[in-house]
Amino acid sequence: MSASLAVAGRTVLIAGATSTAGLAVASSLADAGARVVAVGSNLARLQSVLAVAPEAALYECDLTDFAAVTALASAIGPIDGLIHLVGGWRGGGGLAGQTDADWDFLHSHVVTTLRNTTRAFNADLLASSAGRLAIVSSVSVDQPSAGGANYAAAKSAAETWVRAVGAGFAKAGVTAAAAIFVVRSLEGLEAELATRVTGLWDEAAASVNNSRVLLKADTET
Repeated sequence: MSASLAVAGRTVLIAGATSTAGLAVASSLADAGARVVAVGSNLARLQSVLAVAPEAALYECDLTDFAAVTALASAIGPIDGLIHLVGGWRGGGGLAGQTDADWDFLHSHVVTTLRNTTRAFNADLLASSAGRLAIVSSVSVDQPSAGGANYAAAKSAAETWVRAVGAGFAKAGVTAAAAIFVVRSLEGLEAELATRVTGLWDEAAASVNNSRVLLKADTET
């Protein structure tokens, strides 16, 4: 079992659980004794989570549909953590290449799924004795390029939304907290992300809430 025990017994939902990062987070949480709830758009692909978290509960859900997400929240019951890993990349071609189709894809995957899940599970996170919300963002928010304008704008919107959720946590005076992990590229950092996510329950809410943590490979300066 992982050295982190504070998350043991807690129910943590991973949205976008079938990605490499999602599997790493699921494995780390399961090893630490958490109850993993894996949510994705394809139930067949979700079976891969069982290889790293055999006791995980699997739910297929269209996270862009708020009604479907609220129904999911009712089916799952109270959670203590929401790890939002739904995303994707579209870009290139300078500003002229920032197509409406790419924007619609990024907005629905990066922003809409985040808005829907955080609204549907906000009451759970507030009620938990240690609710945690986390997303993965990008350094492009700080250094946007013309070719990645759609992507940077979507990630910026996601960060703003999470900070607003964190402000709500603080105003409520509860022990819930929201965190943003920032990467240049997530490839190769999945294990680091998993460790950081699992460790969120080891830290006081005040030190976690609205934190923005840069994750980088050893080769990065």
